[in-house]
Amino acid sequence: MYTDPTPLSLGSYKTNDGFDIYAQTEYPFESKQAQQDIALKNESLMVADKEILIFHAVPAGRLNTWARYLLIVTLGSCLIAFSSKVQVPFYPVPMTLQTMVVLMLGMALGWRLAGATLLLYLAEGALGLPVFAGTPEKGVGFSYMMGSTGGYLFGFLVAATVCGWLAERGWGHSFIATAGCMVIGNSLIYMFGVSWLGAIFGWDKPLLSWGVFPFLWGDLLKIILAAIIMPLAWEMIAKR
Repeated sequence: MYTDPTPLSLGSYKTNDGFDIYAQTEYPFESKQAQQDIALKNESLMVADKEILIFHAVPAGRLNTWARYLLIVTLGSCLIAFSSKVQVPFYPVPMTLQTMVVLMLGMALGWRLAGATLLLYLAEGALGLPVFAGTPEKGVGFSYMMGSTGGYLFGFLVAATVCGWLAERGWGHSFIATAGCMVIGNSLIYMFGVSWLGAIFGWDKPLLSWGVFPFLWGDLLKIILAAIIMPLAWEMIAKR
């Protein structure tokens, strides 16, 4: 069952006899200072892990740690690919679910697994698999990634990682915090996408009209949906 992850200050452990005993037991061949430093680092990682939704939603079971990570990353990349193919009629342009899935995966997986998932997704696309929106009709592989949508693709990687980092610090438990995280993630995607368009077509072109304005209403809807879904997911886990 999920419990409140808010710990005591990690620094306070240094004066705790129990923590000293734990550090000495786990790292007996290190100096006392090194024992404390390693134990504190691992404790901080454990605290961050408590804010990673996937670790609560999917128990480890019989899988070892690396097999579990590989399964999560692989399934995550497949989900991103699937979301790129789903188009929802919307105004002024059809809407895909991809940006919402990318950012929500970032929040659900934490920054390390989110980064690995997006790197795998981009690698799949670079190798010619039809995982991007518009593929294979509009091309595949590295040449597609170097086209007009390339900036958005690389923006996915940065945005998902940043959202994962924020989620590990509690940004996924409330409507406002989740919406704020999604706004930051979308802004990063737009920043990379528009910069890429400017580099390709020139900065004198109507870049915002091409790469931002047509998608704002759809992204606003996806931000609202994500801000509802993420806190509900945490509430459901807390009741298990």
